[in-house]
Parts: sequence; C-alpha cells; structure tokens
Amino acid sequence: MVAAHPDDEVLGFGGALALLADAGIRPVLVSVTDGEASHPGSRSPLARELAAVRRRELHQALSRLRARVHRIALHLPDSGVARHEQDLTGRLARLLDGYDLCVAPYSRDLHPDHEAAGRAALAAAAASGVPVWEYPVWAWHWARPADPALPWHRAARIPLTPAAHARKQAALDCFRSQVKPLGDRPGDEAILPPEELAHFQSDFEVIWQ
Repeated sequence: MVAAHPDDEVLGFGGALALLADAGIRPVLVSVTDGEASHPGSRSPLARELAAVRRRELHQALSRLRARVHRIALHLPDSGVARHEQDLTGRLARLLDGYDLCVAPYSRDLHPDHEAAGRAALAAAAASGVPVWEYPVWAWHWARPADPALPWHRAARIPLTPAAHARKQAALDCFRSQVKPLGDRPGDEAILPPEELAHFQSDFEVIWQ
C-alpha cells in the first residue's frame, strides 16, 4: 500500500487494513513523505516538529487498527513528490515484485502529492503486471454526490464489519495534528475539521479498480 502522507492510508483504506489484519494478512505500507508541510503558514512550535509528530500519530493509529504492516518510509519532501516521481516509480516497481495487489492514492485526487504518488504507483504496477486499487481522499472534499468527474464505473464498495469500523474511528482520533488546530493563530487551522472528517466515518470505503 502507498500513502502520500501519514494519515492518508487510514482515511482512505483504514477499515480495509483492519479487515486484512483480521484475515492474518500483513501488507507493506510505503509512506512517501512524513507530512511535515501540512501547516506551511503556522508559526506554532509544533509545526517545526510535524514530521516526528505525524510518524508517532501513524504508529498509534496502526496500533488501534491492529494492523500489522511492514512500513517503509521514503522521506520524500511533503508538497514536492512530483519532483521525485520518476525515482518513486522505480522504487515502487522494485517493491512490488512478488506482490498480488497495489493500493495507492487516486491519481486524480486534486492534491499534487496524492496525484504524483498515484501516478508513480500506476506506472510501477503496470511495469510489474500488478493490479491497482486507487483510494480517494481529497476527492471527497471537492466532489459532490454522483460527480461526473469521478470514475464511478470503476468504483467498488468495501463494507466494514462493526469491529473494523470502530477501530478505524479510534485510529482517526490519533491524528490530532490534522483534526485539531495547532494553535489559535492564522495558519494553525485543522486540516480535517469535523465536516471534512465526516467523509471518512462511514461503515464502508470506496476504491477505484
């Protein structure tokens, strides 16, 4: 599984990760960036420590999902993945060798890092002959119901068990740097306020096949 930032994998596919854990499957999680640039306008001291904060949040979230993953952190620059897309494609192609499926950010998510990571995953998977499931994250912010800009003909619904759903909600609570303001100054605002977080609190997840 590929995630552009720590929290994308839980937002878009966390319930499925919980289901995989229940099935005894241990996936590889490739964290492309550390998410250090989520608050570029903030002057909070916490903003200078976001890489470490978000790594800790992800570790706690995966624990709450009970997801046993082999995590590989690439430490590419947050907000700059596109500049490293060719290198990322090559690294993902090597990692995909021997795997049956790649799960990656939606390549038309309208977030530059998500799109670059998604394009790299699609190219790497095509070279390896591995199918790809794309999960939307940012698309839920800008799309409307039945939005023709989204590829609904490729959509698949992953229903979550009550236990997997509950674990995903507990995992989402771990990302305090994203769901709570860093402070009370301009630039400190939550990246995922309640109205945005609500998109990820359903008892199912959607992927594009």
